[in-house]
Amino acid sequence: MDARARLTFLALIAAQAAHSIEEYVFRLFDVFAPARFVSGLVSSDLATGFAIVNAAMVLFGVWCYVARVRPRCPSARGFAWFWTFLELGNGVGHIAIAVSRGAYFPGVATAPFLLATSSYIALDLAGILERRA
Repeated sequence: MDARARLTFLALIAAQAAHSIEEYVFRLFDVFAPARFVSGLVSSDLATGFAIVNAAMVLFGVWCYVARVRPRCPSARGFAWFWTFLELGNGVGHIAIAVSRGAYFPGVATAPFLLATSSYIALDLAGILERRA
């Protein structure tokens, strides 16, 4: 990953943080069964469980950046691919649900940022982007 892609990875984690906040504020855990299930595994209060799970996910993303991606560890590409697929799916899923419902769905406003940043990283990892010296 070049320097721009590493910075984009950090932007992806920031986009996920914003996405998690949007989902929390608009109570995704009340309208989406998988979110309700995962939140309930952590706490009987769904809002608290959702906040804990999402905070842990964002913290894991920050760790991936600080400990793997930024210092260019050999495992950086694997972690970057993991986040790329996770966020591509997350972004597409939110948009698809909102379109199928014909209405706002919690997380759809920040989904385009997940798609844009994860797409850039995918193109970089796949070697499609032009390399600069």
